[in-house]
Amino acid sequence: MTTSRRTFLLAATAGVTATALSSTPAGAHAPSASVSGAASPAGDVVGKVTVGYQGWFAAPGDGAPINGWWHWSPDMSQAPRPGASSAKSWPDVSDYDRTYPTAMPDLNGGGAAALFSSWDQQTVDTHFRWMRENGIDTAALQRFNPFGSEGPTRDGMAQKVRGAAESNGRKFYVMYDVTNWTSMATEIKQDWSQKMSAHTSSAAYARQNGKPVVCVWGFGFSDDARPFDAPECLDVVNWFKQQGCYVIGGVPTHWRTGNEDSRPGFRDVYHAFDMLSPWMVGRIGSSGESDSFYTNVNTPDLADCAAHGIDYQPCVLPGDLQAGQRAHGDFMWRQFYNMVRLGAQGIYISMFDEYNEAHQIAKTAETAADVPAGSGILALDEDGTSCSADYYLRLTGDGGRMLKGQLALTADRPTPVRP
Repeated sequence: MTTSRRTFLLAATAGVTATALSSTPAGAHAPSASVSGAASPAGDVVGKVTVGYQGWFAAPGDGAPINGWWHWSPDMSQAPRPGASSAKSWPDVSDYDRTYPTAMPDLNGGGAAALFSSWDQQTVDTHFRWMRENGIDTAALQRFNPFGSEGPTRDGMAQKVRGAAESNGRKFYVMYDVTNWTSMATEIKQDWSQKMSAHTSSAAYARQNGKPVVCVWGFGFSDDARPFDAPECLDVVNWFKQQGCYVIGGVPTHWRTGNEDSRPGFRDVYHAFDMLSPWMVGRIGSSGESDSFYTNVNTPDLADCAAHGIDYQPCVLPGDLQAGQRAHGDFMWRQFYNMVRLGAQGIYISMFDEYNEAHQIAKTAETAADVPAGSGILALDEDGTSCSADYYLRLTGDGGRMLKGQLALTADRPTPVRP
């Protein structure tokens, strides 16, 4: 199984020494498309909310080529069971026409502990319907190395996402993750040319500045899973731009300073992208830490991007539900507030369906009655506040309205925990 970037977490950085630059006053609202120094007008990513979409869950009997409990179990040949489940958070599955029984105990409130498969078109259609109902504009389809055993399933998922985006009036684009992709430098070009570029013919494929959007996540990270050097990374970025693409870089948190999670010597690579989206999962876990990053990291990041004609798409995350970070939405709302008052050109939500790392905004078990007995999995009411299964979808919708100037800038979360 390919190692996910979600497993590559660093502790939130303390004592950042970067000097804070001037920022938008807390009470002012500057719509993202008109920020001073913004490189691009509003499009399918600038001025929009994008969600990272895994689409990587499967189960035996769903018809997927991978034919196993993909990302639901550490052993795909075995159903999730006590002590051997990859689901850190438990989904609410009430909207799915088809689910798959696991070997987990029944739910505390009664009923089988069943899971969905991303391979079912109805599942993907449901996810994109949730996006439509909550004003989420664009989905970045995660695409890891497609040349191994997962390739046929990932190819099929791209087609399913395309269909769901078309039928729900949403946009999507391909987001390559280069984690553990040994032959990435040549194979990523082959995959785009021979397979993924065909999806740009869809009216639902995201475009920015008239160009099809593609993202490459992982260049410059200082870990062994992404060992690529700067020249080969720069070659890939420039190649995609030569194909006429608008290229987003999913880059290290400390891309600008070239230290901590970033390799040194990558500034030319980072500055070659049309948009930068620095990774944030594992870096912050509270509103106070979000405020610190706003001052010491996000503000100078945006200034650097503006100076180089690059759009800025920071991450906003709901928080690790199982680590008690969410504060019934206050943590996520503080990030929305900080990024909108900053003047970010767009926002990237990490992630839509990341049940493996408990950072999902998709519908989630509301109470202990909705999780398998004895599992220890926390539900959305873990801090004593009752939240509806779709709460983080609705909160994301409100954050998007604030980004677009449809909701006045406010530090007070407007989203009720229950509709």
